[in-house]
Amino acid sequence: MSQILHQSIRQRLQDSDPGVRRVAVLELPYTDEEDDVAPLLTAALGDSSPLVRLEAAKALEGHEDMDVLTALVPLLKDSDADVRAAVAYTLAELKEPASAGPILPYLVDADPGVKAAALHAVKALRVDEAFEPALQALSDADPAVRREAVGVLGYLKRPQAIADLTQIAAHDPEPEVRRVAVGALGYAGESTAVSVHPALSRALVDSAWQVREEAATTFAKTRSTLGVPDLIRAMDDAYWQVRVKAARSLGKLKATMAVQVLSEATTHAVSNLRKEAVIALGEIGDTRAIAPLERALKDSDPDVRKLAKLALTSIQMNGNPGAAS
Repeated sequence: MSQILHQSIRQRLQDSDPGVRRVAVLELPYTDEEDDVAPLLTAALGDSSPLVRLEAAKALEGHEDMDVLTALVPLLKDSDADVRAAVAYTLAELKEPASAGPILPYLVDADPGVKAAALHAVKALRVDEAFEPALQALSDADPAVRREAVGVLGYLKRPQAIADLTQIAAHDPEPEVRRVAVGALGYAGESTAVSVHPALSRALVDSAWQVREEAATTFAKTRSTLGVPDLIRAMDDAYWQVRVKAARSLGKLKATMAVQVLSEATTHAVSNLRKEAVIALGEIGDTRAIAPLERALKDSDPDVRKLAKLALTSIQMNGNPGAAS
């Protein structure tokens, strides 16, 4: 973009019409004058129009110098909800943990919207200073705050948070918060699988199918076979989406106990479930799966047929005889 056009953008950034200023902000990142872009966008964060502030906040994604952060972070308290959301999104794209410094004070802000946005912003930075505020935020009255707090704790993966997360997974009144907490428990691992198993088992019969689906996935993430009986029961869930994740986890856990139920799933009406069942049988590698996999070679879905062939090849090369458990 020419220098003349860049000068035109500078002039339009001062225009009395907010629509003109907004378009100028949208064009600014594409100019050739890269050194001027961040300061001009930073200045636009103070614009009287929320639409201009919104676009400036979005355009600053990827800028991590302190001048930008100093100008951007206060907009977590912007009067416009869309601007706050854009700021939180841009901050969440930060890569350097040192960038968390200006955000940390907002983790304890009295405004739940600000607190939720700040928690969302620091989540991926995995800074230790966010642990205690996130732990405290689990008891916040606002479900959005609790959800973001769970996300922070899930990223930090501290054993000290497991007990609190299991409580949230089992008892939070909001299904979405329970779902995120169930997912966060995936970092528990085999060493603490016993302590999280009751919460995951309960989540697998939760009233919300999304929570059950998440639980079916999380069981495999713990790498513990304690949940195999629960997952086998989940293969009868009313929602095929839950069955799909249960089948996937049973395969990853190499659950020989599940050969029969997975074999039955290879004839289910939903092709996605048939695919997962075939994959799981191949992963388990039990020779008892050969017959249902051979039938799956004639499936109406070409993907199921291809996966069945791969599973059979794997079993024939590496499979073990049928086991009782």
